[in-house]
Parts: sequence; C-alpha cells; structure tokens
Amino acid sequence: HYGAHVATRAFVQEFLRDGDSVVGVRVRDNMTGDTFEVRAKQVVVATGVWTDHLQDLIGDPETFAVRMSKGVHIVVEKSKFRSLMGLLLRTEKSVLFVIPWGRFWIIGTTDTPWDLSPAHPVATQADIDYILNRVNAVLAEPITREDVVGVYAGLRPLLAGDTDDTAKLSREHVVANPAPGVTVVAGGKWTTYRVMAQDAIDAAVAHLPASVRDSVPASVTKDISLLGADGYQAAVNRHAEYATRTGLSGYQITRLLGRYGTDIDLIVEMIEADRGLAATLPGTKDYREAEVVFAARHEMAIHLDDVLMRRTRLIFESRDRAIQAAERTADLMATELGWDAQRRAREVADYTARATAELAAELTTNDHEAEAAWNQVAEVSLGKDGFS
Repeated sequence: HYGAHVATRAFVQEFLRDGDSVVGVRVRDNMTGDTFEVRAKQVVVATGVWTDHLQDLIGDPETFAVRMSKGVHIVVEKSKFRSLMGLLLRTEKSVLFVIPWGRFWIIGTTDTPWDLSPAHPVATQADIDYILNRVNAVLAEPITREDVVGVYAGLRPLLAGDTDDTAKLSREHVVANPAPGVTVVAGGKWTTYRVMAQDAIDAAVAHLPASVRDSVPASVTKDISLLGADGYQAAVNRHAEYATRTGLSGYQITRLLGRYGTDIDLIVEMIEADRGLAATLPGTKDYREAEVVFAARHEMAIHLDDVLMRRTRLIFESRDRAIQAAERTADLMATELGWDAQRRAREVADYTARATAELAAELTTNDHEAEAAWNQVAEVSLGKDGFS
C-alpha cells in the first residue's frame, strides 16, 4: 500500500532555504490560521494553474509560463437523445465529446483563454450555447437550454506558446529543477497524470544525494491499481449478496460498484449498521445517505461543499445544483463530524451561496460578467478568495 500525509485547505506562504537550496515550505492552515513547516529532501511543485505563483515564491519566474484555458461541459439526461455509444465530433477549434455517464450524457468541451481568478472558473451562457449549437448539428432532435441539468467548468494549465489561442497550445508537460531542492512539473492534462507524476518524481530523485538516490527503487505507478480496483471482479461476483445485505436494487449495487469498487464493502457495512443510510438524498435519484457518511469518514470531506461538489457529482446532476440535498447532507455530516448548530447552518448558507453564484454566472454572456455575478453572490458569505 502507498499513501501520503495530506493537508487540505492549506496555502504555501514561502519556500524554506538553507543557503541556495530549498529544504521545505512554510504552510498556512486556512481553517485555523496556524502556520507550520514541512521539510523535505526534495519539494515537488505540481500546482497546475498556480504554477506561475509558486515560481515567483521560489524566486524563479522565468522557467515556465502557464496559460489558463477554460473548459466547460454540460450534463443532460440520457433520455434526451438515443445513441448506443458516445460520440466524438470535430469542431472548428478542436473536438466535442458526448460521453455516457450513468443516467446522463456529458457533452463538451470548450477551449477559451481565462485571465481571471484561478480559484473559481465559471461557465457563461455563451459557453453553454456553443456546446448546444455544436452537438445539435448532428442530433435528429435538438436539445435545448432547458434540457441542461448541470454545467461545470475547469481550467487547463497549458504551457504558454507563441499564440493566444489556447486551443492551439500544447497539452504536453515539462519538468525542470529551477533551484536546488525543488522540482516543478507544468502543463499536461488529467489523462496523462501518471506519466507526469513518474517524470516529476524521477527528476526529483535524480537530484537527491547519491547515498539516498541509490536506495530509491524504480517507479511502479503504471502497475498500481486505482483505489477500489484491486479485487474488483471478485466484488462484482458478490453483486447479489450486496443487494440482499442492503436491500438496494441491482441497479444501485452496480452503480455503487462503479463508484467505489471494492470500497463498496464499507458502504454495505454502514447500511447494515444503520438501515436509514440506505435512504436516497432529497432531490436525487441515486445518491444514498451512506455515501455522505463515507465521504466524511474515509475521504477527508470536512465541508458541505466537499461532498456536494467534489466527493460526489451531485452539483452536476441536479438542476438546483444540489441545494435541495444540502440540508440533509449537512445533518449527516454534523453527526459524523460533531458540528454544532451554528457550524451546520453556516455550511448550508455557504454552499447555497456557491451554488446560487454558479447559476447566476451561467446567465451571463462573457467571463468578466460571469465572475462579477459569481462574486456578487458568493462574497457575501465566502469572502473574495471564494474559500470559506
């Protein structure tokens, strides 16, 4: 088994040095305000769209320049059009994917420059219209804005080039050692993350002292199964058993196997201990209360938005961006994490502000209007940086 100590909602304030060498970082806990030091033989900077900021902290702003590119996807119900498989469409800029996703289709993506805050990219009406227009060109029955259940936006950390057109920028990654004791990996994309990780760690190991370097084994990441994948087929073979133990339908067991793999055993054990956890969350068709408890207990979910926006896909699969599910989800998290009534109420208010802000942004026509709409709603309870 492999693992790591993880500090979430933490901010690197500065790099620690011993002469010219980087020997660690000073970190601020954004929840408590406390600061602490993390020392290491090598510091790896793998910070995506924040690469330029971290390079400035190192004191080496020239190694890489990262260009942010916004990508947007929409989510529609499977019933809106018939297809036996996903679609891959060529557009004037790149490609458009139509991907089956449970009860839904995911359709995207866009590729446009983003020059605003990296903390909260948001989709606009123009982004949504672009996707609808391109996919409707091949559909017998066009889908409409009213058919869109969910929308999400993200940022690509592309290596800057000679063009401002982000669709033409490389998706390759690069690794460098801008200062003794630090390795930076920049560029790349989700689908190549394991290669990126191996290249970054290989570069970091190469700069360790020989006495340490020689004892580090070769990378085995390509042979390591994802969490929940080891023993997956054996878990599938227990499908009927899981249905009997939980009282859930065959469809629900198949869904849980797809989401959690062999960790379904933990979900099943929770439901056996408390049959109420088999209940469906309000406003959803599939999500069970046990999944909220699992996220808080096993996936380091410490805020309501951690569950509704990140550990689950609820915000993308609900027309109201999971606002209806927020109250019950907060109840479950409060019980698991020991929140008092004030903390619970604040979590619900903060999440509702986030979801409302995203819905407001989706009615605007450009990025500046979208960010202004997001800030106008979200800053009330979240503050300018968008982090509670």
